[in-house]
Amino acid sequence: MDGPRQPDIAGSSVGAGTESAGGPGQIVLAATPIGNMGDATVRLIDLLQSADVIAAEDTRRLHRLVSALKITPTGRILSYHEHNEQSRTPELLDLVRSGAVLLMVTDAGMPSVSDPGYRLVEAAAAEGIPVTAAPGPSAVLTALALSGLPTDRFCFEGFLPRKAGERAARLDELSAERRTMVFFEAPHRLEVMLRALDAAFGGDRPAAVARELTKLHEQVLRGPLRELLEWAETSEIRGEIAVVVGGAGDAAPEAPEDHVEAVNALIAQGSRLKDAVATIASDARISKRELYEAVLAARGTQP
Repeated sequence: MDGPRQPDIAGSSVGAGTESAGGPGQIVLAATPIGNMGDATVRLIDLLQSADVIAAEDTRRLHRLVSALKITPTGRILSYHEHNEQSRTPELLDLVRSGAVLLMVTDAGMPSVSDPGYRLVEAAAAEGIPVTAAPGPSAVLTALALSGLPTDRFCFEGFLPRKAGERAARLDELSAERRTMVFFEAPHRLEVMLRALDAAFGGDRPAAVARELTKLHEQVLRGPLRELLEWAETSEIRGEIAVVVGGAGDAAPEAPEDHVEAVNALIAQGSRLKDAVATIASDARISKRELYEAVLAARGTQP
Protein backbone atom coordinates (compact mmCIF):
# COMPACT_ATOMS: atom_id res chain seq x y z
CA MET A 1 0.00 0.00 0.00
CA ASP A 2 1.23 3.47 -0.81
CA GLY A 3 2.45 5.62 2.07
CA PRO A 4 0.81 8.89 3.09
CA ARG A 5 0.82 11.51 0.39
CA GLN A 6 3.18 14.41 1.03
CA PRO A 7 1.67 17.90 1.04
CA ASP A 8 2.36 20.01 -2.04
CA ILE A 9 4.21 22.94 -0.53
CA ALA A 10 5.71 25.74 -2.61
CA GLY A 11 9.42 26.02 -2.05
CA SER A 12 12.52 23.93 -2.47
CA SER A 13 14.31 21.06 -0.84
CA VAL A 14 18.08 20.92 -0.89
CA GLY A 15 20.37 18.12 0.17
CA ALA A 16 23.61 18.37 2.06
CA GLY A 17 25.79 18.52 -1.03
CA THR A 18 26.73 21.49 -3.17
CA GLU A 19 26.35 20.10 -6.68
CA SER A 20 23.95 21.87 -8.99
CA ALA A 21 23.60 18.89 -11.42
CA GLY A 22 23.51 21.17 -14.46
CA GLY A 23 20.43 23.09 -13.31
CA PRO A 24 20.08 26.11 -11.10
CA GLY A 25 22.72 26.40 -8.41
CA GLN A 26 22.00 26.90 -4.76
CA ILE A 27 22.65 29.24 -1.86
CA VAL A 28 24.38 27.91 1.24
CA LEU A 29 24.27 29.94 4.45
CA ALA A 30 27.31 28.92 6.48
CA ALA A 31 28.02 29.73 10.12
CA THR A 32 31.54 30.97 10.86
CA PRO A 33 33.39 30.87 14.21
CA ILE A 34 32.32 33.50 16.73
CA GLY A 35 35.77 33.56 18.27
CA ASN A 36 37.59 30.26 18.40
CA MET A 37 38.85 29.15 14.98
CA GLY A 38 38.74 25.56 16.20
CA ASP A 39 34.94 25.78 15.87
CA ALA A 40 35.10 25.97 12.07
CA THR A 41 33.32 22.88 10.75
CA VAL A 42 34.71 20.54 8.13
CA ARG A 43 31.79 21.47 5.91
CA LEU A 44 32.52 25.20 6.22
CA ILE A 45 36.15 24.61 5.22
CA ASP A 46 35.07 22.53 2.22
CA LEU A 47 32.57 25.19 1.11
CA LEU A 48 35.09 27.99 1.42
CA GLN A 49 37.42 26.09 -0.90
CA SER A 50 34.87 24.86 -3.42
CA ALA A 51 32.04 27.40 -3.71
CA ASP A 52 31.76 29.20 -7.06
CA VAL A 53 30.94 32.48 -5.36
CA ILE A 54 31.41 33.67 -1.77
CA ALA A 55 29.27 36.56 -0.57
CA ALA A 56 30.94 37.97 2.54
CA GLU A 57 29.76 40.65 4.95
CA ASP A 58 33.35 41.95 5.17
CA THR A 59 35.84 40.64 2.61
CA ARG A 60 38.75 41.61 4.86
CA ARG A 61 37.36 39.47 7.65
CA LEU A 62 36.87 36.65 5.17
CA HIS A 63 40.52 36.82 4.12
CA ARG A 64 41.58 36.69 7.77
CA LEU A 65 39.34 33.66 8.29
CA VAL A 66 40.69 31.65 5.37
CA SER A 67 44.24 32.63 6.31
CA ALA A 68 43.69 31.35 9.86
CA LEU A 69 42.24 28.12 8.45
CA LYS A 70 45.16 27.82 6.00
CA ILE A 71 42.91 27.39 2.98
CA THR A 72 42.53 29.18 -0.37
CA PRO A 73 39.13 29.95 -1.88
CA THR A 74 38.84 29.23 -5.60
CA GLY A 75 35.58 31.08 -6.20
CA ARG A 76 34.75 34.71 -6.83
CA ILE A 77 34.50 36.83 -3.68
CA LEU A 78 31.89 39.59 -3.42
CA SER A 79 30.94 41.90 -0.56
CA TYR A 80 27.39 41.64 0.76
CA HIS A 81 26.47 43.87 3.69
CA GLU A 82 23.67 46.06 5.00
CA HIS A 83 24.61 48.95 2.70
CA ASN A 84 24.50 47.00 -0.57
CA GLU A 85 22.07 44.15 0.18
CA GLN A 86 19.27 45.64 -1.88
CA SER A 87 21.38 46.39 -4.95
CA ARG A 88 23.53 43.24 -4.90
CA THR A 89 20.79 40.66 -4.22
CA PRO A 90 19.60 40.52 -7.88
CA GLU A 91 23.22 40.03 -9.05
CA LEU A 92 23.72 37.12 -6.65
CA LEU A 93 20.45 35.50 -7.69
CA ASP A 94 21.48 35.75 -11.35
CA LEU A 95 24.67 33.85 -10.54
CA VAL A 96 22.71 31.10 -8.79
CA ARG A 97 20.22 30.85 -11.65
CA SER A 98 23.15 30.24 -13.97
CA GLY A 99 24.23 27.26 -11.89
CA ALA A 100 26.64 28.75 -9.31
CA VAL A 101 26.93 27.50 -5.77
CA LEU A 102 26.81 30.67 -3.68
CA LEU A 103 28.25 30.58 -0.18
CA MET A 104 26.96 33.31 2.17
CA VAL A 105 29.08 34.11 5.25
CA THR A 106 29.08 36.93 7.77
CA ASP A 107 31.74 38.16 10.16
CA ALA A 108 30.75 35.66 12.86
CA GLY A 109 27.93 33.21 13.45
CA MET A 110 24.94 32.44 11.26
CA PRO A 111 24.02 34.70 8.31
CA SER A 112 20.62 36.44 8.47
CA VAL A 113 20.49 36.28 12.30
CA SER A 114 21.16 39.90 13.24
CA ASP A 115 23.43 39.89 10.18
CA PRO A 116 23.04 40.25 6.38
CA GLY A 117 21.35 37.40 4.56
CA TYR A 118 17.64 37.82 5.20
CA ARG A 119 16.96 39.74 1.99
CA LEU A 120 18.80 37.14 -0.07
CA VAL A 121 16.89 34.22 1.45
CA GLU A 122 13.58 36.06 1.12
CA ALA A 123 14.17 36.78 -2.57
CA ALA A 124 15.43 33.25 -3.29
CA ALA A 125 12.48 31.65 -1.51
CA ALA A 126 10.05 33.77 -3.52
CA GLU A 127 11.50 32.31 -6.73
CA GLY A 128 11.95 28.77 -5.50
CA ILE A 129 15.74 29.01 -5.71
CA PRO A 130 17.34 26.33 -3.51
CA VAL A 131 18.66 27.54 -0.16
CA THR A 132 20.29 25.41 2.51
CA ALA A 133 22.54 25.91 5.52
CA ALA A 134 25.79 24.64 6.96
CA PRO A 135 25.05 25.10 10.68
CA GLY A 136 27.70 25.99 13.19
CA PRO A 137 28.57 28.47 15.95
CA SER A 138 25.86 30.81 17.23
CA ALA A 139 26.39 33.60 19.74
CA VAL A 140 22.68 33.55 20.58
CA LEU A 141 22.55 29.87 21.52
CA THR A 142 25.96 29.90 23.21
CA ALA A 143 25.01 32.82 25.46
CA LEU A 144 21.65 31.23 26.24
CA ALA A 145 23.22 27.89 27.14
CA LEU A 146 25.81 29.50 29.42
CA SER A 147 23.42 31.92 31.11
CA GLY A 148 22.02 29.51 33.66
CA LEU A 149 18.53 30.80 32.83
CA PRO A 150 15.60 28.73 31.49
CA THR A 151 16.18 27.56 27.91
CA ASP A 152 12.91 25.77 27.17
CA ARG A 153 11.34 28.96 25.78
CA PHE A 154 13.33 31.99 24.62
CA CYS A 155 13.30 34.87 22.15
CA PHE A 156 16.05 36.80 20.41
CA GLU A 157 15.71 40.60 20.48
CA GLY A 158 19.01 41.62 18.90
CA PHE A 159 20.16 45.19 19.54
CA LEU A 160 17.84 47.55 21.39
CA PRO A 161 17.14 50.98 19.83
CA ARG A 162 19.84 53.55 20.60
CA LYS A 163 17.45 56.44 21.25
CA ALA A 164 16.30 56.50 24.88
CA GLY A 165 12.60 56.95 24.09
CA GLU A 166 12.48 54.15 21.53
CA ARG A 167 14.51 51.88 23.82
CA ALA A 168 12.15 52.52 26.75
CA ALA A 169 9.12 51.81 24.55
CA ARG A 170 10.60 48.51 23.35
CA LEU A 171 11.41 47.40 26.89
CA ASP A 172 7.94 48.37 28.06
CA GLU A 173 6.55 45.98 25.44
CA LEU A 174 8.87 43.26 26.77
CA SER A 175 8.27 43.85 30.47
CA ALA A 176 5.67 41.06 30.65
CA GLU A 177 7.54 38.68 28.30
CA ARG A 178 7.59 35.25 29.96
CA ARG A 179 10.35 33.76 27.79
CA THR A 180 14.07 34.16 28.42
CA MET A 181 15.33 37.05 26.26
CA VAL A 182 18.67 37.31 24.44
CA PHE A 183 20.08 40.69 23.38
CA PHE A 184 23.25 41.93 21.70
CA GLU A 185 25.01 45.11 22.76
CA ALA A 186 28.19 47.06 22.04
CA PRO A 187 30.61 47.27 25.00
CA HIS A 188 30.52 51.07 25.18
CA ARG A 189 26.70 51.04 25.45
CA LEU A 190 26.36 48.15 27.91
CA GLU A 191 26.04 50.32 31.02
CA VAL A 192 23.25 52.39 29.43
CA MET A 193 21.49 49.22 28.33
CA LEU A 194 21.66 47.58 31.76
CA ARG A 195 20.35 50.75 33.38
CA ALA A 196 17.39 50.70 30.98
CA LEU A 197 16.76 47.00 31.71
CA ASP A 198 16.92 47.72 35.45
CA ALA A 199 14.35 50.49 35.09
CA ALA A 200 12.00 48.46 32.90
CA PHE A 201 12.24 44.99 34.47
CA GLY A 202 13.35 45.72 38.03
CA GLY A 203 16.76 45.26 39.61
CA ASP A 204 15.93 41.78 40.93
CA ARG A 205 15.32 40.25 37.48
CA PRO A 206 17.92 37.47 36.90
CA ALA A 207 20.27 38.01 33.97
CA ALA A 208 23.67 37.19 32.54
CA VAL A 209 26.26 39.17 30.60
CA ALA A 210 28.33 37.02 28.23
CA ARG A 211 31.49 38.62 26.88
CA GLU A 212 33.98 37.38 24.25
CA LEU A 213 32.28 34.00 23.88
CA THR A 214 34.62 31.11 22.89
CA LYS A 215 37.61 33.48 22.94
CA LEU A 216 40.62 33.49 25.27
CA HIS A 217 39.09 36.04 27.65
CA GLU A 218 35.55 34.63 27.68
CA GLN A 219 33.56 35.87 30.67
CA VAL A 220 30.01 35.13 31.81
CA LEU A 221 28.61 37.08 34.75
CA ARG A 222 25.31 35.96 36.27
CA GLY A 223 23.15 37.76 38.81
CA PRO A 224 20.32 40.25 39.31
CA LEU A 225 20.23 43.15 36.86
CA ARG A 226 21.12 45.62 39.61
CA GLU A 227 24.34 43.77 40.42
CA LEU A 228 25.30 43.52 36.76
CA LEU A 229 24.68 47.25 36.37
CA GLU A 230 26.93 47.99 39.34
CA TRP A 231 29.63 45.84 37.74
CA ALA A 232 29.30 47.69 34.43
CA GLU A 233 29.50 51.07 36.16
CA THR A 234 32.93 50.26 37.62
CA SER A 235 34.47 48.14 34.86
CA GLU A 236 36.23 48.77 31.57
CA ILE A 237 34.24 46.60 29.20
CA ARG A 238 35.62 45.30 25.94
CA GLY A 239 34.69 42.72 23.35
CA GLU A 240 31.44 41.48 21.88
CA ILE A 241 28.53 41.30 24.31
CA ALA A 242 25.40 39.18 24.64
CA VAL A 243 22.93 39.86 27.45
CA VAL A 244 20.46 37.20 28.56
CA VAL A 245 17.51 38.20 30.77
CA GLY A 246 15.05 35.94 32.55
CA GLY A 247 11.40 36.24 31.62
CA ALA A 248 8.73 37.80 33.81
CA GLY A 249 7.48 35.59 36.62
CA ASP A 250 3.88 34.72 37.35
CA ALA A 251 1.88 37.76 38.34
CA ALA A 252 0.46 37.71 41.84
CA PRO A 253 -3.19 36.60 41.74
CA GLU A 254 -5.63 39.46 42.19
CA ALA A 255 -7.77 39.41 45.32
CA PRO A 256 -11.52 40.05 45.09
CA GLU A 257 -11.05 42.90 47.59
CA ASP A 258 -8.96 44.73 44.97
CA HIS A 259 -12.07 45.16 42.80
CA VAL A 260 -14.67 46.28 45.34
CA GLU A 261 -14.14 49.94 44.45
CA ALA A 262 -14.76 49.20 40.75
CA VAL A 263 -18.03 47.44 41.62
CA ASN A 264 -19.17 50.39 43.73
CA ALA A 265 -18.30 52.77 40.89
CA LEU A 266 -20.67 50.89 38.55
CA ILE A 267 -23.39 50.85 41.20
CA ALA A 268 -23.01 54.62 41.56
CA GLN A 269 -23.63 54.89 37.83
CA GLY A 270 -26.93 53.02 38.16
CA SER A 271 -25.99 49.34 37.87
CA ARG A 272 -27.50 46.74 40.15
CA LEU A 273 -25.14 45.01 42.57
CA LYS A 274 -25.48 41.64 40.83
CA ASP A 275 -24.85 43.12 37.38
CA ALA A 276 -21.89 45.19 38.57
CA VAL A 277 -20.28 42.16 40.21
CA ALA A 278 -20.77 40.06 37.07
CA THR A 279 -19.19 42.74 34.85
CA ILE A 280 -16.13 43.34 37.02
CA ALA A 281 -15.59 39.64 37.78
CA SER A 282 -15.63 38.86 34.05
CA ASP A 283 -13.13 41.63 33.22
CA ALA A 284 -10.80 40.66 36.09
CA ARG A 285 -11.31 36.92 35.59
CA ILE A 286 -12.11 36.28 39.23
CA SER A 287 -14.93 34.45 40.99
CA LYS A 288 -18.28 36.27 40.98
CA ARG A 289 -19.22 34.69 44.29
CA GLU A 290 -16.00 35.76 46.00
CA LEU A 291 -16.28 39.29 44.63
CA TYR A 292 -19.93 39.52 45.76
CA GLU A 293 -18.94 38.42 49.24
CA ALA A 294 -16.07 40.94 49.29
CA VAL A 295 -18.44 43.78 48.40
CA LEU A 296 -20.86 42.79 51.17
CA ALA A 297 -17.98 42.40 53.65
CA ALA A 298 -16.79 45.91 52.81
CA ARG A 299 -20.31 47.18 53.59
CA GLY A 300 -20.32 45.34 56.89
CA THR A 301 -23.11 42.98 55.89
CA GLN A 302 -23.23 39.20 55.42
CA PRO A 303 -24.40 37.36 52.29
